[in-house]
Amino acid sequence: MQSCEISADSTDDPLSSGLRRKRQPRIVVIGAGLAGLSAAKALLESGFTDVTILEATDRIGGRVQSVKLGHATFELGATWIHGSHGNPVYHLAEDNGLLEETTDGERSVGRISLYSKNGVAYHLTNNGQRIPKDVVEEFSDLYNEVYNLTQEFFQRGKPVNAESQNSVGVFTRDVVRKRVKADPDDTEAVKRLKLAMIQQYLKVESCESSSHSMDEVSLSEFGEWTEIPGAHHIIPCGFIKIVEILARSIPESVIQLRKPVKCIHWNQSVSKEIERVADHNSDLPEEDKGSDVFVECEDCEFIPADHVIVTVSLGVLKKRHESLFHPRLPEEKVMAIEKLGINTTDKIFLEFEEPFWSSECNSIQFVWEDEAESESLTYPEELWYKKICSFDVLYPPERYGHVLSGWICGEEALIMEKCDDETVAETCTEMLRKFTGNPNIPKPRRILRSSWGSNPNFRGSYSYTQVGSSGADVEKLAKPLPYAESSKTTPMQVMFSGEATHRKYYSTTHGAVLSGQREAAHLIEMYQDLLQ
Repeated sequence: MQSCEISADSTDDPLSSGLRRKRQPRIVVIGAGLAGLSAAKALLESGFTDVTILEATDRIGGRVQSVKLGHATFELGATWIHGSHGNPVYHLAEDNGLLEETTDGERSVGRISLYSKNGVAYHLTNNGQRIPKDVVEEFSDLYNEVYNLTQEFFQRGKPVNAESQNSVGVFTRDVVRKRVKADPDDTEAVKRLKLAMIQQYLKVESCESSSHSMDEVSLSEFGEWTEIPGAHHIIPCGFIKIVEILARSIPESVIQLRKPVKCIHWNQSVSKEIERVADHNSDLPEEDKGSDVFVECEDCEFIPADHVIVTVSLGVLKKRHESLFHPRLPEEKVMAIEKLGINTTDKIFLEFEEPFWSSECNSIQFVWEDEAESESLTYPEELWYKKICSFDVLYPPERYGHVLSGWICGEEALIMEKCDDETVAETCTEMLRKFTGNPNIPKPRRILRSSWGSNPNFRGSYSYTQVGSSGADVEKLAKPLPYAESSKTTPMQVMFSGEATHRKYYSTTHGAVLSGQREAAHLIEMYQDLLQ
């Protein structure tokens, strides 16, 4: 691997080369999601004039994708604003009147769940029986108590014992199982139901964490993720409105859609590659040929830059980091990319002519009784549907119609993505018939689903701290290149943004926004004299 050190005769002043002549720095932002738009907006509002956003797809928004069907808007990606106090996404929504139609059921205080707070969750078994409400409540209290224990390892510095394998899933399953089996007041039948519910709750948890299994989530780091105080909110008119607000002050000419990037050529002081790149653009001005960075696009255009802000997902970095950067990334950053986790959480929307569920039912939770003693949550390909943890009732029906929203995550979500709509709709209908005990449930009249895992521009939904990783790896991922003690001696040629680069708010929309603003702030500070 090539060295990332700057040679003695290289540029040692961020305002050197053409910048000494008070030229505006050329800044390229890769990705028009929340992080990229937030960075560009902050830069433009601070006086930068040479900012370009390169977006591989034909739309802005990244992992925010609101789809309008009829009068309703469905979220294939980001759904909730998590917390309100100091949350930049909440303030954008509130200040622009986006929460005026948010119902009480779409405003949740406390630990977020995947479903509306209206009504009651129906926990149904594969034998077509509903688990009694009091049994569900008892188990839920126990599970939440153990969940709180998982937070203490990081927050209180508690040591992790070897039995847990530093895994949230292993620890939770073990502790809950022991407590259920030791309860003298429960019959054997009730104990078996509660043991089966462990796996269902862990499936829900995996969907929330976007992990294949909670067994893969680090117990020692789980508690570092920080919840912003205040209620969680849904935006009835669509989360895409936040994207549109961010883009409102960005001139259309700044955003180039359908412009995928092939390679970022950086640090000319340690690579002659830049000379080869520049030769391909014979019409480049002479000062551009000495640029620190060139962004090579798939359409063969080479764009010179002083700084590049990379906002692609961790999934894309995992797949493409070797070819996306030249010279290759430092080993420390590669290790961080490999150690941190990202997987897929998908939604399956089913629209029915009429509801077959009761008016009080807000979700259907699938509990497989044969999983009472299961250790793994990985299924054979033909049984991918067993990973669907639940279907939520979208509320209010006056807005959405009669729609259920299913959740599936991990490798099984990728298998689901390969199936056609007809197969998924038929499979889900059979599941609903089986668990409700109602063989007459009709097939849905319409299906809509996400496919974040197989989409080459995302390769996953959002990040988590995988077993073996820590918050320090998030910091390493966010660290700009080339490495230096001070950005005043070495320009921040390649910078990193996106939800996976925020140590406390990874996996969230506010984490993405704040990370974009963070990288913009670094450049604003660097060029404060030029911008005055």
